[in-house]
Amino acid sequence: MKAQWISILVDDQTRALKFYTDRLGFIPKVDVPVGDDFRWLTVVSPEAPDGVEIVLEPKGHPAANDFTSALKADGIPLNQFAVEDVQAEYDRLSKLGVTFTQEPTTMGPVTTAVLDDTVGNLIQLIHQEEDTEPDLP
Repeated sequence: MKAQWISILVDDQTRALKFYTDRLGFIPKVDVPVGDDFRWLTVVSPEAPDGVEIVLEPKGHPAANDFTSALKADGIPLNQFAVEDVQAEYDRLSKLGVTFTQEPTTMGPVTTAVLDDTVGNLIQLIHQEEDTEPDLP
């Protein structure tokens, strides 16, 4: 078993595609119409084009908007993306007009920053120093 897709619920698929590609740097992978109003729309990291796909999924379920709105209101990221240098990504994305709700913050071996993806979610950027993973049984 492996993870192949992760879903990010979005207010607007077209706006989400623009933000995730033009700002965050992901590349489009699949864009297929599904019915009259929605698309199976995925993006991938240019570093792993055959890796995990991010599904930019429309908020079609009645609970989706309440769920994502509550997370955002509480400052809780819906998802997180690994980066090599949180400060460098923060600087790059800030210059592109991306709004952050948390500047780079180091907590022990982990540095994070939180951005607003413009389509209803907070996303956390994270870098974890090597050799800090817990030993699992």
